[in-house]
Amino acid sequence: MTANELFENIKRKKSFLCVGLDTDLKKIPPVLLKEEDPVFAFNKVIIDATAGFCVAYKPNSAFYECLGVKGWIAFEKTVRYIRENYPDQFIIADAKRGDIGNTSEMYARTFFDTLKLDAVTVTPYMGEDSVKPFLIYPGSWVILLALTSNKGSQDFQLTEDKNGERLFEKVIKTSQKWADKDRLMYVVGATQGKMFQDIRKAAPDHFLLVPGVGAQGGSLQDVVEYGINDRCGLLVNSSRAIIYADNSENFAESARMEARKVQKEMEDLLRKHGLLS
Repeated sequence: MTANELFENIKRKKSFLCVGLDTDLKKIPPVLLKEEDPVFAFNKVIIDATAGFCVAYKPNSAFYECLGVKGWIAFEKTVRYIRENYPDQFIIADAKRGDIGNTSEMYARTFFDTLKLDAVTVTPYMGEDSVKPFLIYPGSWVILLALTSNKGSQDFQLTEDKNGERLFEKVIKTSQKWADKDRLMYVVGATQGKMFQDIRKAAPDHFLLVPGVGAQGGSLQDVVEYGINDRCGLLVNSSRAIIYADNSENFAESARMEARKVQKEMEDLLRKHGLLS
């Protein structure tokens, strides 16, 4: 899926919502624990309830890896279910991989060759040769960590060099030599507010994956005000606020209503900025 195709899907669905599948076995409704694969059973219901209101799903690999083989099976089944039933969805592995070249090649093979995902989050700290292996797969996307929401982001990401350039700006500017806007996105936390203006100075045309709206307290209005571009350029993720909206047997309907509420707000913002007719 190219950036233009992603934008067309955003316009068609009037949404730039990404639903994070951070599925914690300890948090899913108790009624599902009797299932043979409760994690996949939960994901399947959540996907069916929310697919009409989002353009992307982002399973976080840590929530599956912690369950060992059963977790990986649930991860694969989840990806396959989305592919077979909702082929218009953009699927992101939130894995934050990045290592020396031959190790990155194996990570890339896992997510793009074996699992057939659209994108994977990657840490840029080890530089070009740790990122390039993810870009050898035609049509695959790398989503580089740039400016995150967590408190510790200030430890390194805002560090300035002698010319006043901050580390996150260097990451964005340097990485654009490795791939274009149809292969490269950046992670920018929703809590960064007006900092999105600085991100857009460095990457005016790229898509941004924006976690932190919902349970983490990020403002969707601020994200759009300072981060939107002429192709929207945003995939805003919400995880806990949607998938754990309710822990009863009515969890699917609650998730659907929460996703619908976010989608409606996004539709209004897209219209406000002239991206919907």
